[in-house]
Amino acid sequence: MTEEAFPEPATRRGSNLPRVGDYNQVVVMEAIRRHGAGVSRVEISAATGLSPQTVSNISRRLIEHGLVVEAGKQVAGPGKPRTLLRPAPGGRYAVGVHIDPAIMTFVVLDLTGTVVARSDRPFPVDAEPERVLAEVTAEVDGLVDASGVPRDRVAGLGVAAPGPVDGAAGAVVDPPNLPRWRRVGVRDALARATGWPVHLDKDVVAAAVAESWAGGVSGPCVFVYIGVGVGAGLVLGGEVVRGSSGNAGEMGRLRAGAAGPPCTCGTGCDDFVFSVPCLVGAAEAAGLGRWAASDAPSFDRAVTDVCRLAAEGSAEALRVVDRAVERVGASVCGIVDLLDLEQVVFGGPLWGRLGPRLLHVVPRVLERYSVAASVHPVAVGGSRVGVDVAAVGAACLVLDAAFSPRSATLLLRA
Repeated sequence: MTEEAFPEPATRRGSNLPRVGDYNQVVVMEAIRRHGAGVSRVEISAATGLSPQTVSNISRRLIEHGLVVEAGKQVAGPGKPRTLLRPAPGGRYAVGVHIDPAIMTFVVLDLTGTVVARSDRPFPVDAEPERVLAEVTAEVDGLVDASGVPRDRVAGLGVAAPGPVDGAAGAVVDPPNLPRWRRVGVRDALARATGWPVHLDKDVVAAAVAESWAGGVSGPCVFVYIGVGVGAGLVLGGEVVRGSSGNAGEMGRLRAGAAGPPCTCGTGCDDFVFSVPCLVGAAEAAGLGRWAASDAPSFDRAVTDVCRLAAEGSAEALRVVDRAVERVGASVCGIVDLLDLEQVVFGGPLWGRLGPRLLHVVPRVLERYSVAASVHPVAVGGSRVGVDVAAVGAACLVLDAAFSPRSATLLLRA
């Protein structure tokens, strides 16, 4: 139950029925994408269950559309060498934006999921949502222009934002750390401003999508997003679980201990999973400093200071951090057992600071209390994508919608 390399996810199976051809096309595309070094048509057929003729026809169409390229030959026993197929990096691009209460991050990805351009800027704390979205549009336009990416090859824009969200309306709905964002139609506003299709998801859902694209998820998994708030991105059956409204994974209010005193959020949440205001308040009560934190950027700086003190050997700082981390571990243990998961992946803005203690404490909590971990290994590790996981995930929302097979695609229309 320590950090370890995760095995390659299994390739989706296709069907040879003509009426599910679109699904088969993304199945083949995914098989090619997951073998970045190149894969032959014969290997794709064996991995997907599609006939050689179906694979050949689909591969030809993908090449014609500029999504796949032939890249060398492979000698595999007697017979003529097999031609390898790889994704064409410049076949399509996607733009991702992470609207975080502390800092906004912007990325451009190519078809392989590689970041080709990146920027960030502080979140304008006192600005109205309309002004923030105008800044997002300007930053996206500037980043795409600076990257040299042809605008007609951009497949769309993905946005990761704090929840809750209204998935059907494409709106952000009153997030705790964005007080002015009561019901902001992010999707439609940015679609009008940029002219691209826009996909909106919670930041933790986007992060889970990014890890799936990066190959960091190989089985039933929970991605635990650690920021000013905490959330869980669930990957089951190879697909990210969104729930009925797009808000699956709200774990911040799960009970994780005995009731404690009220904190600065005013809800008495010291017994809940994770609260940056509580962590900072506990550090102040322990005499570690005075931060007068009142917004996401100042809370972020305060957590950095507390984690630095813990790393430098302060016993009180370590106690404060470990108490918060143990609550996260207790809730993760419950999620792992509820869904019989095989992986726990941590990431998010505070992962780099809290990561060492999370990796030290959480495996021990699972070993001691988890039913699932007593039956099979539960891998615990950090994000493969890194600190920009939510922004990368936002761009992956675009690629995922276009190029990843989903069970819903198999629904037959009347």
